[in-house]
Amino acid sequence: MAQYKITVDSEDLHQLFLGNSQDSGLAKLLESILDQVLKAQVTEQVSAEPYERTEERQGHRNGSYPRQLTTRVGSITLHVPRIRDGNFSTEMFLRYQRSEQALLLALMEMVVNGVSTRKVSQITEELCGTKFSKSTVSELCKNLDPIIEAWINRPLSDDQYPFLLVDAMYLKVREDGRVRSRGVMIAVGINADGYREVLGMMVGDTESESSWSEFFSRLKDRGLNGVDIITSDDHRGLVRAIRQYFQGVTWQRCQTHFMKNILDATPNSLKDEVHSHVQAILEAPDEETARMLLGKTTSFYEDKAPKAMSILESGFDDASAVLLLPEKYRKRLRTTNSIERLNEEIRRRERVIRIFPNRESVIRLLGALLMEQDEKWTTGKKYSDMEEYFTWRESQIPGQTHKVTRIF
Repeated sequence: MAQYKITVDSEDLHQLFLGNSQDSGLAKLLESILDQVLKAQVTEQVSAEPYERTEERQGHRNGSYPRQLTTRVGSITLHVPRIRDGNFSTEMFLRYQRSEQALLLALMEMVVNGVSTRKVSQITEELCGTKFSKSTVSELCKNLDPIIEAWINRPLSDDQYPFLLVDAMYLKVREDGRVRSRGVMIAVGINADGYREVLGMMVGDTESESSWSEFFSRLKDRGLNGVDIITSDDHRGLVRAIRQYFQGVTWQRCQTHFMKNILDATPNSLKDEVHSHVQAILEAPDEETARMLLGKTTSFYEDKAPKAMSILESGFDDASAVLLLPEKYRKRLRTTNSIERLNEEIRRRERVIRIFPNRESVIRLLGALLMEQDEKWTTGKKYSDMEEYFTWRESQIPGQTHKVTRIF
């Protein structure tokens, strides 16, 4: 294990013990220590101190670049050294979070495969130096891929997941010399203790019934159980796959997608008022009130917006399934918005890459991002208190019917 001599500034110690925030003092101290470690590592790599003349020198420093790192005591800014005409340093790279490693690896793969843009080349040159080989990239992938793969395939049998939310997004991937659109399926569950978990992801050729079926089959093989309610959009292949793999489960149609479907079929001049009426229906305190508002709305707009009212009427039961639940659980199960926020984080990285160099890089980056989010959720604040739900579930009369979509 390498040993480094660290000097601690007295001002940093004052900040640690006398500052307004102990965390800010720790962050400043950590920043100082890690910067010194980085300087020591670059000295080891070039075999010379700054400005030292020696025959053992193996390179020259080329300044540094600032790099933010998120830690348990806050975000810190490190000054990462660069080496002129030097190889990429594995030790420095491994300091980044897994998601940052995966993003950078995707960019590096684009460069070594000759499919990078000028922007990508500039980013990789700034972060990694000017030279790195396919073997370097391959070696770095070997360090990260087993971690991601183990997480994606981890067992789920130790817990139950009463609430399941599923969604998909599309990314561009280079395969067989062509750019293809590939669907990425994501599942988020709320376990019996009330914590959210990212249960899995899979890259499919398309968002088809067969792809969703394969995804659900994998989740079941890993031990997914205890599902009572599934929230998703109404993609035909997805709903058919849910029917096959989750018989007896209540399906909640995502109200965000449902509202969009209705408004897309509404004349522009009526969109705002139709939106208000439909929102009142979906947020009604009970099914009786919702049906009363549904009748009034469809009667009023049946001639003005017939297509929109047809969509509203035919999809009402599916979109209002959460009304059978205690009120405190409805808001978070009525939409797939929690997955949509995950998708936004993915899109931020995707805008840098634009086209993934291969399918493996998609799994690596998305797996790392989802893994980090899963760790935050499972070690953070409880998402939902499940006690009332289980009490309510026990009180339900066996065989009691609800006017909602149950998968049989």
